[in-house]
Amino acid sequence: MIFKAVRDGRPYPDHGTTIKDWSQIPPRQVRLDQLITTKRELALDRLLAEDSTFYGDLFPHVVEWQGAMYLEDGLHRALRWALQQRTSIHARVLVLPREPASS
Repeated sequence: MIFKAVRDGRPYPDHGTTIKDWSQIPPRQVRLDQLITTKRELALDRLLAEDSTFYGDLFPHVVEWQGAMYLEDGLHRALRWALQQRTSIHARVLVLPREPASS
């Protein structure tokens, strides 16, 4: 198994983090088997492209929410690492606070 789970969509609330905000988060090592994807499909041409990160961040974006880690951006990069037999990646991890319990 490469990822912990595969989802279609984000279960966490919109965090409004900009690209500049993401760039301020230092990358840290994350195990691929702890990530839940937020996309079910990928484009094979993007997976195989050598310049796939040319216009984006070099590090995948992960949102940690309610004890789970969701791969928001960087599915192609993470899969590329997995195909190279690597078990972890360096990613920027945004930790969202738990939502308050409903009363």
